[in-house]
Amino acid sequence: MTSSESSGITSPGGGSLQVAVTGPTGTFGAGLIPMLEREPTVAGVVGIARRPFDPAERGWSKMRYRQGDVRDRDGLLEAFQGVDVVTHLAFLITGNGSPDRIRAINVEGTLNAYRAAAAAGARRFVYASSVAAYGFHPDNPVPITEDWPVRPAARLFYAQEKAELERRLQEESARTPDLDLYVLRPSVVLGPDAVGGKDLLPRPLMPLVETILRSAGRLPFRVPFATPDFPMQFVHQRDVGQALVRCILGAGPPGAYNIAGDGIVTVADIARELGALPLTLPSGLLRSGARALSTLPLPPRAQWIEAATHPAIMDTARARRDLGWRPEYDGLSALRDTLGRRRPDSTPGGPGTTAA
Repeated sequence: MTSSESSGITSPGGGSLQVAVTGPTGTFGAGLIPMLEREPTVAGVVGIARRPFDPAERGWSKMRYRQGDVRDRDGLLEAFQGVDVVTHLAFLITGNGSPDRIRAINVEGTLNAYRAAAAAGARRFVYASSVAAYGFHPDNPVPITEDWPVRPAARLFYAQEKAELERRLQEESARTPDLDLYVLRPSVVLGPDAVGGKDLLPRPLMPLVETILRSAGRLPFRVPFATPDFPMQFVHQRDVGQALVRCILGAGPPGAYNIAGDGIVTVADIARELGALPLTLPSGLLRSGARALSTLPLPPRAQWIEAATHPAIMDTARARRDLGWRPEYDGLSALRDTLGRRRPDSTPGGPGTTAA
């Protein structure tokens, strides 16, 4: 249910909505842009990215490519002229590059995009935040609702910047009442277009996953692996795209929305899907080890170990109630689709199934 015709969402002017998207070629864009292409109220899309690409090669007939950099506020202001909604997806997550460059793109670039959207007269600004904005604090509730405050993580740069940006965007929003601010907080985003195998799953799990992948396919039996019973939530890129579209169309009131697929997935589930035989260990062992490691002076990529110190499980009732959002995939289905393990008899959203 992604179009206004099927969802009952209406946008002033019928098919006249103009949308700008920064970072349209990443995982989030892969879920969003095809839905904007099919959305009858969207007349055109401006795709802003540093690296040139041809929208027509991707089948994106509504999109006009504009080369741009989020560090260039004047360039963004020019690109946003005549746009009704700005959707900001551009963000560095892996820690490649100097801290100054990462911050210039992530923090200053996001603020540039918001300020340019306000100056250009846009009506809505949709920002892709993250569950990481809540931090991984031991007093975080399980599950977390949107009423719980976002707080910087102890060391993980990505989580620190997401929390800082939410606070600063709220300050900006208070000064620009004509620009509605929508903030999505997705869990770990999976799907066939997730960028790079090492970016699909939480970084603390990648050594385990790589070991299983190297071993499982070569042996006639399932390889046993000790796996902590650590709970996680996954969300499919298409379901993130659906939530972004509903914010773009103003389906619900401005504000923050948690986004996650149904169900809980554990490390043991991941091992099982990869063909290994999980030997479940108490999740406390992983959490204790992660807490110890996270106190060390780690490079940016290794800082992701902090994500394993406390479960980050979200309540998604607000998105369902206020946006009318319904995930097509549950968490396990999103994992299977990422691994290319679609089942021929599957239907979207069913337990242990995946959409084609």
